[in-house]
Amino acid sequence: MRTSPPNSPHIRGNWRRIGSAAAATAALLIAGLGTAAHASAATSPHKVTAKTIAAQVAKAHVQYEKAACGATPKKGFAACNALRVTGGTTAFMEKQAALKGIAPKTISPKAATDDPTGYGPSDIQSAYGLADAAASDGSGETVAIVDAYDDPNAEADLATYRSYYGLSDCTTDNGCFTKVSQTGSTTSLPSADSGWAGEESLDLDMVSATCPNCNILLVEAKSASDANLGTAVNEAVKLGAKFVSNSYGGSESSSDTSYDTSYYKHPGVAITASAGDEAYGAEYPAGSRYVTAVGGTKLSTSSNSRGWTESVWKTSSTEGTGSGCSAYDAKPTWQTDTTCTKRMIADVSAVADPATGVSVYDTYGADGTGWGTYGGTSASSPIIASVYALAGTPSSSSYPASFPYASAGTSALNDVTSGNNGTCSTSYYCTAKSGYDGPTGWGTPEGISAFTG
Repeated sequence: MRTSPPNSPHIRGNWRRIGSAAAATAALLIAGLGTAAHASAATSPHKVTAKTIAAQVAKAHVQYEKAACGATPKKGFAACNALRVTGGTTAFMEKQAALKGIAPKTISPKAATDDPTGYGPSDIQSAYGLADAAASDGSGETVAIVDAYDDPNAEADLATYRSYYGLSDCTTDNGCFTKVSQTGSTTSLPSADSGWAGEESLDLDMVSATCPNCNILLVEAKSASDANLGTAVNEAVKLGAKFVSNSYGGSESSSDTSYDTSYYKHPGVAITASAGDEAYGAEYPAGSRYVTAVGGTKLSTSSNSRGWTESVWKTSSTEGTGSGCSAYDAKPTWQTDTTCTKRMIADVSAVADPATGVSVYDTYGADGTGWGTYGGTSASSPIIASVYALAGTPSSSSYPASFPYASAGTSALNDVTSGNNGTCSTSYYCTAKSGYDGPTGWGTPEGISAFTG
């Protein structure tokens, strides 16, 4: 299990208000908030400056680990793409401290927190221009989450998350929430698994944050095999979901083209898949031409007109958003980059960096300590699936992965132009640039217009 580099020793000392909360905010914006960690000023209270704070924050890190479902899978199986923060200070915590003009708190490794430490619904909706749509759209639409194994606390944890953020109830009793096995049974469910439970909580919470009026269908495969997860996708579509998120992946293989037609070819259904968390390189099912491959970004507050800025998520040479040219899958007709003659990953992107991670509530198993912060492209996939849901039911014969391409280069997408996820022989495969690139696709949502068709 990999972790990010250890953060520098915590420097104990008092932080002084720098004129006002606004000045503190400005200092943290200078630092970008993306590498936020538990650093505080070493100088005396009377000599702390915005520059000093920015320098301390810029040196900081968070610690995180793969969720227990994220170990490298054997052939024919998938791993989840979730990363759980275990220490340091997240971008959200820095943001809150800056607004109050106080020193940020830190997360103790594996310790529960009384309050969220990651971005919540208002942050996600603000960052992606979704506040109006989230308030008015999504009713009657169902977003399906496909994962492996059972989370016995899924509904209860979802209720806590939604209650904290003032979202409407989403329960079995009111018809908003449904949990089934890959066969559609509500009673004969798979065995429980702590690691996948954290993944499921992440997915459910991201749907709630992005499309609070949507119904949620959780389909639990009996194992993390490609066949069982694919069968769960088919069951989700059979049960009427027009939006299906898959926050898992594994190595590509020659079987992928048959999996395409068996499990992921569903006209009129928006199917999203995580691009992966191991930096540059392609994985499946993100490589399927029938899914929207979702890359990951580092999302930080900014003083620009949008209020946010994004770059490619990369923590190290082995941790960051996936991307690349598929070895097996044919190129869809709507994808027009010329160097990769097969399917190129990704199509679009959303927040995934654990340091700028999202708030999740999970109480099952060893990792289920209550409020936590998660990252990984497991966060970005359900966010994008939910943006599709806000945009409305896709036309019956369409492949919604093509929709963002119709809005390429317009204000409907936030073009991500900085950062990389590794080294590659063809620059745009791993390096952000103006227009299309592998790590972030055509960019991140700015409203819903790029996700309708």
